[in-house]
Amino acid sequence: MAPIGRRKGHARTWRRALGACGRRAVAVAVASACALVPAPAGAQGTLRVVAYNIRHGQGMDDRVDLRRVAETLRALGADVITLQEVDDRTERTGGVDQTAVLADLLGYHGVHGPHRPYQGGFYGNAVLTRLPVVSQTTHRIPPASESGLSVHEVVVEAAPGRRVSVVSVHLAGTAAERMAQADTVTVRFADRAHPVILAGDFNGRPDDEVVGRLRGAWRVAVKRGDPRTYPADRPSREIDFVMWRPGAEGSEAGLRLLRNFVGEERLASDHRPVVADFRLEPERRDP
Repeated sequence: MAPIGRRKGHARTWRRALGACGRRAVAVAVASACALVPAPAGAQGTLRVVAYNIRHGQGMDDRVDLRRVAETLRALGADVITLQEVDDRTERTGGVDQTAVLADLLGYHGVHGPHRPYQGGFYGNAVLTRLPVVSQTTHRIPPASESGLSVHEVVVEAAPGRRVSVVSVHLAGTAAERMAQADTVTVRFADRAHPVILAGDFNGRPDDEVVGRLRGAWRVAVKRGDPRTYPADRPSREIDFVMWRPGAEGSEAGLRLLRNFVGEERLASDHRPVVADFRLEPERRDP
């Protein structure tokens, strides 16, 4: 699958997204980003996943700055990144394909999973990864206040012969709407033989009924340190999570959580990023 960030026309998105930066500055930024990305952790049997609601690149200072978002993500060294609230060629963010810009700056593959049309383009989730992409699918889920929603799944090869689904999730709306969305997500991925990771903005606290329902079907990563993720400058709520299933019993090796924590970024978005490290468990053998 060709990286979405390198398709025809992406050079125009750089200039729009980065404002006053000239062509030379952009080229230097992209080269630096690629050079700073470490070797895939999955090769050593681990997988780092980051979830980040970027609010279409609008920071706490109300400035849209994708380069700042990219710098935040680069420092976290993820294998797979799920993003929420991502614009694709909308009027409010200057017609920029934000997934393409971030993918190019980081040297990752990038795919956008739209919720719905918005201001001449699309609005939705995205996934960035430096691992081989096996497939990618946008799955519709029940709407919030009649506005379309989806989750975006990317199947990556986390290690030779080891597939993992990573799903960018953004639940929204009333408790009843979010419950329907959560139940749909659980059913949708129930038949995956390989491990599945849900990562994103669930718009519910740990004691929320919807999060409780998900906890009955998924393993919910417990964060080290302060777990609060929103608002970024003075977080008071934990609403961003990483959840996972290790894979169908007896079919394929699963995942073991090593650690989960919240990144310190206070400016680039109104959410803070969440980081989860997993170890790929050895394959189970029949007796």
